[in-house]
Amino acid sequence: MKAKLSRKIKYLLGIGVVGLLLSFTLIAPTDKKQVKNPDPMLCVGKHWTEAEGKVFLEKERQAYTTSEAWKKRAKQIRKQILKGAGLGKYPKKCALNPIIGDKRVYDGYQVRNIAFESLPGVYVTGSLYTPTNAKGMLPGILSPHGHWSQPGDVGRYRPDAQKRFAAMARMGAMVFAYDMVGYGQMAEYGWVHKHANVLKLQLWNSIRGLDFLLSMGADPRKIGITGASGGGTQSFLLTAIDDRVSVSVPVVMVAAHFFGGCVCESGMPIHKTSDFQTNNVEIAACAAPRPLLLISDGDDWTKNNPELEFPHLQYIYELFGKPNLVANAHLPNDKHGYDYNKRAAAYPFLAKHLGLDLTMALNGDGSLNEKVIVIEDQKALYPFDDKHPFPANGIRKNDDVVWE
Repeated sequence: MKAKLSRKIKYLLGIGVVGLLLSFTLIAPTDKKQVKNPDPMLCVGKHWTEAEGKVFLEKERQAYTTSEAWKKRAKQIRKQILKGAGLGKYPKKCALNPIIGDKRVYDGYQVRNIAFESLPGVYVTGSLYTPTNAKGMLPGILSPHGHWSQPGDVGRYRPDAQKRFAAMARMGAMVFAYDMVGYGQMAEYGWVHKHANVLKLQLWNSIRGLDFLLSMGADPRKIGITGASGGGTQSFLLTAIDDRVSVSVPVVMVAAHFFGGCVCESGMPIHKTSDFQTNNVEIAACAAPRPLLLISDGDDWTKNNPELEFPHLQYIYELFGKPNLVANAHLPNDKHGYDYNKRAAAYPFLAKHLGLDLTMALNGDGSLNEKVIVIEDQKALYPFDDKHPFPANGIRKNDDVVWE
């Protein structure tokens, strides 16, 4: 009897060990660059409940009752974003060495494919949209994209993205639409997006993207940034750390309880340390008192913007006496994305604060004039081709990046 019990116990223990091993295998990251034991300082995805996010904002609000108190808090937030992202000390800025493709002219706008070096051998790829017959310095708009990666529906190549870039160019802006790390043509060369240091490089690429816009003659007094989802994260992160951004329009991303679910948003400790905590609402608020528009919908984590996040931002802007410079366009029946209604909400705000001609984006009845916009094939927007080959010094994988 004892022998039977012993065998049974060994069997059950064996099953338990196998179960534990199987469980570990299922939850362990398959990407070697992912951290096996997540850092407790990382705030990932729905790190808090909606109630916890609300309590945090209520508590923080009591800590800054003057504009000077908020400036002090914003300084702490900026410092932690940079330190947490490994950019506490900027690397030396190399020459951009831009590679500029041939011009394609359409109705009221033109497009050129672009690549430039953000670090030696690290090429940022994108396309530059400008109005035809433009004169003098133009307002500049950076356009990062979100995590759309299905074939035919990728990043900046999506039809709704191309419509946005072209429309803003027709309104009179110089628009630089650029790939996130590991998207587009660079993905075909070997780059990946889900890498441990992607937040650092992506934020640095945005900084250098702004450098590129200015080098092309964009008006330094009129620089905007807008993107949806992960592109919304890039929009408010760059605005928080770089005062050169004049106007910020993060779309479907700012929430008190949600921190971004990708490593490019929350894979490094930018929100939390052992004695510090912030969230994306406070990061977005670092724009104050520069113009800021939140665009939200009723189907994702931004559903509470009108009642929670936006009033908090209004409070901070009121400390500066500038409550009219922050706005919220809430679309309760919309879903996650940068679709027609969200574009219709963004254009007037950008036009007002960047001095653009809104009529160039509208039909006579006030609807968006998008029929004149040509949707190009993804590969037509790639900067490297037979005429402009990938440079010999070009880096083809994340691990070969050298930070100096």
